[in-house]
Formats: sequence, C-alpha cells, structure tokens
Amino acid sequence: MRVLTVMSRGWCHLCTDLLAELQPLAAELGWQVEVFDVDADPQLEARWDEQVPVVLVGDELICFGHLDAAAVRARCVAGDPVLFMRALKVTHFRQLDD
Repeated sequence: MRVLTVMSRGWCHLCTDLLAELQPLAAELGWQVEVFDVDADPQLEARWDEQVPVVLVGDELICFGHLDAAAVRARCVAGDPVLFMRALKVTHFRQLDD
C-alpha cells in the first residue's frame, strides 16, 4: 500500500487546507493519506510540533507548512513509469528492447 503520511493538528487551519488539497492529488496518483494528530502522541509532538502540517512517505519528508504539490507528485510517481509518463503528460510511449 502506498501511503502519504500527514502530521497534523485538529485546530490547525494550515493542516485543514493541506489535507483538502492533498486528498484529491493522492487519489489521482493512487495513494492513500494517513493522518496523525501530533497532539495525541507526545513523541510526535516533540518531533513535529512547530512544523505541522508535514507530509511524509515513510520517514522521508516531502513538504511541511504548506502543500508542495510538485514535490508530492514527483515522489509519488518515482519508480512507476506509467505514473511518471502521465505526470509528464505523455500519452503514448513504447518500451525499448534491450
């Protein structure tokens, strides 16, 4: 399962805005979004306190403070040639023989 992790806060308007923009992008790219409230976990709060909202893939930081859609898109299509070509708006491609 391909997951974008968001560190968030319930009262954070930047977090709400980021999630509203991220959800359709993730759906377009075939990724899921998992949200963690940093205020519910002292370890998460200690790590991400003033940086929320934060978007991660695994332990890899993609963006924070606001959505960097280009960075999210680039990370989500990395390693997937079909998604990569779609991101480049390439509609026809052929595989080269070795």
